[in-house]
Amino acid sequence: MKKVGLTASLVLGLGMILGACGSSENAADSSPAASASPAASASVAASASPAAAPADQGPKTITYLDKQYQLAGTKNIVVASLEAMEDAAVLGVKPVGAVTDGVKIPDYMAKAMEGAVEVGNRQQPNAEAILKLKADVIMGTSKFQAAVVEQLNKVAPMIPISHISSNWEANLLAMGQIAGKEAQAKEIIEKYKKDAAAAKDKIAANVKDKKVLMVRIRTGNIYVYPADVYFNPSFYTDLGIAVPEEIKPVKAQELVSLEKLAEINPDYLFVQFAEAENKDQPKSLEELQNNPIWKSLKAAKNGKVFVNIVDPNAQGGTSWSKLAFLDKAVDALSK
Repeated sequence: MKKVGLTASLVLGLGMILGACGSSENAADSSPAASASPAASASVAASASPAAAPADQGPKTITYLDKQYQLAGTKNIVVASLEAMEDAAVLGVKPVGAVTDGVKIPDYMAKAMEGAVEVGNRQQPNAEAILKLKADVIMGTSKFQAAVVEQLNKVAPMIPISHISSNWEANLLAMGQIAGKEAQAKEIIEKYKKDAAAAKDKIAANVKDKKVLMVRIRTGNIYVYPADVYFNPSFYTDLGIAVPEEIKPVKAQELVSLEKLAEINPDYLFVQFAEAENKDQPKSLEELQNNPIWKSLKAAKNGKVFVNIVDPNAQGGTSWSKLAFLDKAVDALSK
């Protein structure tokens, strides 16, 4: 049930709570793109086209990750997370409100979100702005703390969209249920699976016995992720590439030295670098690339280092990210 009023203290409290939330190991900070890449998938490309806001389908019960959510309506959708924003973009859903990167809606989502009212920083959604939009549902994130969930639910039912890669299908289907596009969501998922299976066969011989690794440069440092986090499931699950032994023990975002990276010595190295994540070290990637240790990597010597093949703000284990990444990764791994 929506509230008809919201005190200034509630709004301030919400901002303080959200401001304290750190970014997840599986979510990219929504900074302006270092070098945006167009989506290769037809589904992704189509999602960027203008689309009408979903028609109100009246009261509806949504089942998501074994939990039910009662919605009084479905017309006014607010996407309060990049996870939900990517799902809306893929399905061509036009939300009434969307969060920003602190300045604007992230570049890679800007066209898909045309017409949406900015409702504050994704780390500090503006509850009052969401209230003014008469939101029927808020598509949030599982990274919100319990207190944040409670506050947002005072404005409208809040569905905590998962940031875990293995839940990307459930995420897209939830958006499909709400927007009346569940059949389309299922078609996209099935097409992705078929495309991934074909891609797996295509690159199998090329990546056999090869180390494929993705790193993310943040604050000038090199980070790796577990096999089931960020873009890694695209490599190690969807494309069937062997998980490097050095990645198997990794349980969360983990900093590695350049020397450790040299020990891993990948045959293919994918790098995600966002300027906003490296504000104090804007030349850190360039400096790494000029370092003799980096140059000694097999991937570097063989011209198989790929930087930002998709927008560096893409969330990785989410629908838009996976669709956009697949063709780009396969193209790189075919070289």
